[in-house]
Amino acid sequence: MTLIIGLLMVFGLVFGGFMLSGGNMDIVMHALPFEGMMIGGASLGAFVIANSMTVVKQSGAGVLKVMKGPKWKSQHYEALLNLMYELTRLYKMKGILALDEHIEKPAESSIFQRYPEILKDHFATELITDSFRMLAMQFDDHHQTEEVINRKIKKHHKESLGAVGAIQAMADGLPAIGIVAAVLGVIKTMSSIDQPPAVLGKMIGGALVGTFLGVFLAYCMVAPVSGRLKQIEEEDGAFYAIIRDIFVAMVANHPPNICVEIGRGNIPTNKQPDFYKVEAAQKELPAA
Repeated sequence: MTLIIGLLMVFGLVFGGFMLSGGNMDIVMHALPFEGMMIGGASLGAFVIANSMTVVKQSGAGVLKVMKGPKWKSQHYEALLNLMYELTRLYKMKGILALDEHIEKPAESSIFQRYPEILKDHFATELITDSFRMLAMQFDDHHQTEEVINRKIKKHHKESLGAVGAIQAMADGLPAIGIVAAVLGVIKTMSSIDQPPAVLGKMIGGALVGTFLGVFLAYCMVAPVSGRLKQIEEEDGAFYAIIRDIFVAMVANHPPNICVEIGRGNIPTNKQPDFYKVEAAQKELPAA
């Protein structure tokens, strides 16, 4: 939604101001398809050359993510707290063997099935199950456990930011590509130097559309998309940190409700559920 609102503001105010000041859109509209083809083609081609297909696909998904906003909402954080509470409670009451059916086959687990949105996220599910597997292998030092989980989160976060860097690199290159298109327009103009000033003026104006378009796309569209995507990845990354915090607290022998409270305290403020709401939700969960 914010992407659409922002684009409407950018196009409306930039081109509206241009026309209100007496600018002639005919020259811009005439040159725009040709300049756009050159600039768009060059930037997209360079983008494909510079990145692997994995990053190219991630970038396309990233643009959609900017349109949709962060993946994890308040209700997902509440679900995560409940899921981790159920798992930590079962571990404290019955030991690691009681978790075997849930950890080895989470898709068939009665606990995980109550939280389908989390189950659909491969990394979140894998982070939870792998952490409990470490515990089953007697890897129960909470400092070392935190370090291992941090490395997994850091790796995932670095990979998720690949699209951000690629899109930002495109934004950085667009002004120069716009100059390339403008130079080609000047070359075309110089080949028609015998034409009347009115004709040359339109040709030079068309060439300058290339410079304008490169800068406009870079700083009003592509760079903001890159910046917003980075914000979204940072926000979504906080979700996995909550899993780490709760699990490490459990390994440090805190009771389940304290573990969950530690995790709740680290949830981003705008998505943080109320303490009493979390407590009430825990009381409504099925018995271990």
